[in-house]
Amino acid sequence: MSAATGTSILGIWNALSNGLAIVGAFVADSYLGRFRVVAIGSISTLIGVIILWLTSMIPQLKSSTCSQFQHVCNGTTAIQLAVLLSSFMFMSLGAGFVRPCSIIFGADQLEKKEKPENQRLIDSYFNWYYASIGISTIFAVTIIVYIQDRYGWQVGFGIPVMLMFCSVSMFLIGSPFYIKVKAKESLFIGLLQAVVAAFGKRFTNIPLTNFDDCYHQPHESEFLELSNDFRCLNRACMIQDPQRDLNPDGSATNPWSLCSVEQVESLKVLLKVLPMWSTGIVIFVMTRQFPFSVLQTMTMDRHIFPQFEVPAASFSVFMMIAFTIWIIFYDRVLVPLLPKYTGWSRVLSPVFRMGIGIIVSCVSMALSAITESIRRQRAIEEGHEDDLSALLNMSAMWLVPQYALLGVAEAAYSVGQIEFFYSLLPKSMSSIASAMATTGTAVSCLAASLLVSGVDWLSSTGDKTSWLSSNINRGHLDYYFWLLTFLSLLNFLYFLVVCRLYEPGNNGRSRLSLEAEEIQSDYRLLPESS
Repeated sequence: MSAATGTSILGIWNALSNGLAIVGAFVADSYLGRFRVVAIGSISTLIGVIILWLTSMIPQLKSSTCSQFQHVCNGTTAIQLAVLLSSFMFMSLGAGFVRPCSIIFGADQLEKKEKPENQRLIDSYFNWYYASIGISTIFAVTIIVYIQDRYGWQVGFGIPVMLMFCSVSMFLIGSPFYIKVKAKESLFIGLLQAVVAAFGKRFTNIPLTNFDDCYHQPHESEFLELSNDFRCLNRACMIQDPQRDLNPDGSATNPWSLCSVEQVESLKVLLKVLPMWSTGIVIFVMTRQFPFSVLQTMTMDRHIFPQFEVPAASFSVFMMIAFTIWIIFYDRVLVPLLPKYTGWSRVLSPVFRMGIGIIVSCVSMALSAITESIRRQRAIEEGHEDDLSALLNMSAMWLVPQYALLGVAEAAYSVGQIEFFYSLLPKSMSSIASAMATTGTAVSCLAASLLVSGVDWLSSTGDKTSWLSSNINRGHLDYYFWLLTFLSLLNFLYFLVVCRLYEPGNNGRSRLSLEAEEIQSDYRLLPESS
């Protein structure tokens, strides 16, 4: 198939894999539980990897190669394309089920109310979970890519199949020893019922004070008190006529017109985290600019040693190395040392680390713009304005600092974000906490595509050379990076506004210690004036 078709398929696969995370989260929290969802997702991923491996093993599933003398190639048959897409479908389903649930399933094993000291262990767990992602990515883009290039696709795909088989086997063997949190009734339906019930009672007056007998609150309800945030939603759980609205056992006669306090509060807390969730879209857009960086490195000297040249597409490994080093440095150095000198029970709160990530991403984009301006000017001075195949007298190592800063930014923000969501959302929505972060990645992919298309169209009007021209020596990629810097700065200002909605409580402790004291979370909206 053509490069454009392959790129489109991979783009759809990436968006689908991230978008399905919200589906996996709802299935886990509402129906099957996290263990079953992770198991199904792992097996689905294994099936997808096996099918992909078979496309390199079975001749009938491989597209015919084109020699340099052929002007027209046979291309890919319908069956070959269907088999390839089926492998992507299984892997997308697996990723959508595993990504939002695996990290929370691991936290379930550590969260014990009778041991509040496990709070530090959970904080460290989140750091090392993301560190393992960084290490595995480095392994994939270096060793696996080298094996595929050296020994072919059959061996290159066969090794991931073996690793995935071992992973699934080990996970299933440990089943008897896991703590498995049971799923509750459909969370999605409960949230939808709260919206419908509140809208149906939109003309009903809300009491100035909250009386327990005014609201439907079953004994097993997780929330003990109805908050004053988004008070318009309180109508959903208001009891207007007890004889009409309630059954003899205390349950609602019509759950679409009367909801529990827990349903309403679950909807409220989900709405509360959306502004903070939206601050991550821009920073994840920054990490989607790698294709332009590849074009830069292809025009520069990529030699580290005279006999060793780093492939242009492998420069992302510097970002993952910085990503991993930051997480390890934070967990192993900053966390043990800073409390000794500051007296803080927790080094940096999740929100503070998210802010660090946004600031560092802004610096990274500014550095990218400066470096590209220097590279472009040198290309013009050396007379390579129309010759992309010419190598500039400039080392590609100039790009390493911006990659490293972007890796630190993603590490600081990603881990802080998942800890923030996990601390704020109730236990019944833990998988959604992880899914929101993954869904943010899917949204950022779409936002990045729209941004690139918009900039390319606007900058090329009037027969002018686009900023994002394939000939980057004639384009102005540096202007585009300055635009991203400006957007990142605006995002930081927006982040500060969002932070005004939240105040850290109890020195930023996580939900573990707070639930031990029967408090909902360690972040609250600022109290409203009565």
